Amino acid sequence: MQVYFLWTVFGLDGKIPHDDNYEGALSCFSASRETVRSATRTATDSKGKRRMASYHCTVKVGGKGKAGPHAEYIAREGKYSDNKRQEDLEATGAESMPKWAEHAPAYFWKAADEFERANGATYREIEIALPRELTPDQRRELVEDFVKKEIGEKHACQWAIHTPRAALEGEEQPHAHIMYSERTRDGIDRDPEQYFKRYNAKAPERGGCRKDSAGTEERLQATRKLWADLQNAHLERHGHDARVDHRTLDAQGLDRNPETHLGAIGVSKLTNKDRETLLEHRAAETERVKAADYVEVREYLCGAVDGVRRNQELEREKLERAAVRKLEEMEKMQERDRNHKNKDRGVSR
Repeated sequence: MQVYFLWTVFGLDGKIPHDDNYEGALSCFSASRETVRSATRTATDSKGKRRMASYHCTVKVGGKGKAGPHAEYIAREGKYSDNKRQEDLEATGAESMPKWAEHAPAYFWKAADEFERANGATYREIEIALPRELTPDQRRELVEDFVKKEIGEKHACQWAIHTPRAALEGEEQPHAHIMYSERTRDGIDRDPEQYFKRYNAKAPERGGCRKDSAGTEERLQATRKLWADLQNAHLERHGHDARVDHRTLDAQGLDRNPETHLGAIGVSKLTNKDRETLLEHRAAETERVKAADYVEVREYLCGAVDGVRRNQELEREKLERAAVRKLEEMEKMQERDRNHKNKDRGVSR
């Protein structure tokens, strides 16, 4: 006889056979999406292959004379406007520019190169990898959400989404460049030259905008965490199981070394043998992660089965004790009835 028990504590549902066959018990389980999501943190692509979600977020600083050329690069303008470059430009935008650069962000960065002091940073850039699971519109929504929460309206900002093909594997590599000025807008109208002058605390209207470098380790970690949290939120919103983690591999408890980023130039220098070796290493690592995930989920489900069986044993013992108490109460009632009848017979005599 099989005992069926609906167990919702672990987010699982299904029929639990009351026998000693663990495989049979596991086959009856239907793990909920949230359970597997938290246990494995993996995703499935269009070909049915499981893939670990990737995470990348770096912050860079540009010096005087670098802002204009870099803005042209991310927007695919100027010498970067050839057809090959334009093909990987998925989206671009600008936020919180001063009036004199609202319709020409490139003019803002050229002014930064010209008027920022010699040893000052002309821009900071956040470079982030975007999830392949999302559509172009969803990726744009994610980037705009991140810009809004990380930079806000107090810093002039320009961003672009690129989707080049990976030099090694040939798949899309969607990522975003987010350039912003360290100068903080305060509502005072300034022309380009004054905008980048030294800040005047006593008379702000006479000086330039105050600078906010955000160059501390705490700020960097906060940025990295925010990007991970937002990316996970958008992935969940659009029905994807993939998740990212901004922490180091050691902090995540993962026993593997981070792979060195080669880039297109680095890959072009590899021999055919080197490429084959690297691809084999990636495939082996993927299989290792899949195997580890299977073991983790199987152990989790086996533990769930054990938990159900323990609960069933406790429930059976509870019912048995209740039945014993009921029988004892019935016996006491019968004893009282017999005593009353004996007394009645004695009185009648």
